[in-house]
Amino acid sequence: MFQGFKKFIMRGNVFDLAVAVVIGTAFTAVVTSIVTNLINPLIAAIGAGPKSSKLSVQLVSGSTDPKTVIDFSAVITAAINFLIIAAVVYFLFVMPMAKLIERRNRGKEPEAAALTEISVLTDIRDLLQEQRSRD
Repeated sequence: MFQGFKKFIMRGNVFDLAVAVVIGTAFTAVVTSIVTNLINPLIAAIGAGPKSSKLSVQLVSGSTDPKTVIDFSAVITAAINFLIIAAVVYFLFVMPMAKLIERRNRGKEPEAAALTEISVLTDIRDLLQEQRSRD
């Protein structure tokens, strides 16, 4: 039981996932700062006020409860936040790793396709049918 767990933990993709979570967590502070200090003020300026009142709708008139407000600026900010994170992850991590893997694999011959049980059994069946048809 523990051998299987050890094998699972030592697989490369588990380690890569752990590194990605740590980097993502650390990068959250940077993205939050960009969104809070750059994006939110721009969205507030478009909404013509620090509360972005033109980009929100109060569902219950006369209420001051923030739970009754639909805030479109928050949705826009979240979408922009997502796009910033996706762009940074792609351009700083995914693209360089793809280039590195491509450089490592240059000059190597592609590995032969692995034979599966089904393909081997199909080949045996075909050979047996061919042999019977000759007899």
